[in-house]
Amino acid sequence: MLSIRRVIFPYRTIIQNRRYFPLWLGQLVSSLGDTLNYIALVVYVYQLTGSGFDLSKLSIFQIIPILLIGPVAGVIIDRFPRKRILIAADLARALLMVALAFTSNVTAIYAIAVLVAIATTFFRPTVQAVIPALVKEEELFAANSVAWSTEQLVQILGAAMAGGLIALIGPQAAFVFNAATFVFSALMISRMEVPRVALPESEKKGWRLSLGDMRAGLKYAAQDTFVSRLLVVQMIASLAVGGTAALLVVLSEQHLQLPPAGFSLLLLAIGIGAFLGPFLLGLFTQNYKDVRLLFVPYLIRGVGDILIALVVSFPFALFLLFVYGLNTSTGSVVYSSLMQSAIPDAVKGRVFTLMDMTWSVMEILSIGAAGVLADVLGIRAVYYLGGALLIGAGVLGLVTLGRYRFERTPDFVTQ
Repeated sequence: MLSIRRVIFPYRTIIQNRRYFPLWLGQLVSSLGDTLNYIALVVYVYQLTGSGFDLSKLSIFQIIPILLIGPVAGVIIDRFPRKRILIAADLARALLMVALAFTSNVTAIYAIAVLVAIATTFFRPTVQAVIPALVKEEELFAANSVAWSTEQLVQILGAAMAGGLIALIGPQAAFVFNAATFVFSALMISRMEVPRVALPESEKKGWRLSLGDMRAGLKYAAQDTFVSRLLVVQMIASLAVGGTAALLVVLSEQHLQLPPAGFSLLLLAIGIGAFLGPFLLGLFTQNYKDVRLLFVPYLIRGVGDILIALVVSFPFALFLLFVYGLNTSTGSVVYSSLMQSAIPDAVKGRVFTLMDMTWSVMEILSIGAAGVLADVLGIRAVYYLGGALLIGAGVLGLVTLGRYRFERTPDFVTQ
């Protein structure tokens, strides 16, 4: 009972936090819109084109902006008022969703998808940078846990109802609904008080941006022990999970020999695990600064990938993917909390966008390589290799950072 109270009380404190609650509520509603929108967009493009290749292009168009815009976005997030960035990104996405509801031109749909991805490239790292300014440092873990768990719950519910709703009212209605959720999120954020970034004197340049600002972010990432080593580990992990996640449907059909309904249950198992993960972790510890909590999940997920390729059993696969969801969520919550605590405020935007960019690059490489490997050696080989890479990432993280101890967040100084 004491351990359960230890979990519930911090969460109640976070939800009652008047500074954090508007952001949490706005993102909760927006997540429902995003879930319906994602499914509706895939259905809509496939209805218009009848081509799986065109769906693949849609995914690529949604990833590329992160690579192209990320360096500039990171500087803007660190330089300008973050509250305005969040509101502008939400309103821009709302307008784009309305435009999407009134077009059936595939090229225009791709263009809108790119613009939405650009706005999201500004929005997501800004949220990560803002949370530490809204809660106390000891509340970071609870704040990220609440955000992650409730988002997973909404996505599960949204995915469960999406098919019927889209069939009943059409994909365009989902786009309009998503636009409304972005407006709601912007209204919630407008109620927040977000402190301005305290910039070093060398970066107080008004509205001017420079390559030096971008280099300063890279310099910090290269020189900081935690960030530089974590970046390498994350690259290996992304190379491992990109292909296995994208080809889970292939494993379901070819290895487990499941119908589409069975694949849906596999996704549901991951979602339930992801929802419960932070709560279960909170029963055992509130010390998110134990870096081992970030890397042990890699080991468990890696072993799970190998086991799911070895054993042909639907119940066992459900269990493994439930555990996969648990570890994905706990690792993600610990990652966000550690990064928010460790990185100086003046460089948070640049570091978060750098991590996102690196992950996306390796994810694209992983998906491409996994597709070739699956055709040549079979889908099980993808999971054997992915599991081995994840185990390697976990071991590398434990060896290089397992004993790392966080001190006070250092001041960020540019030359």
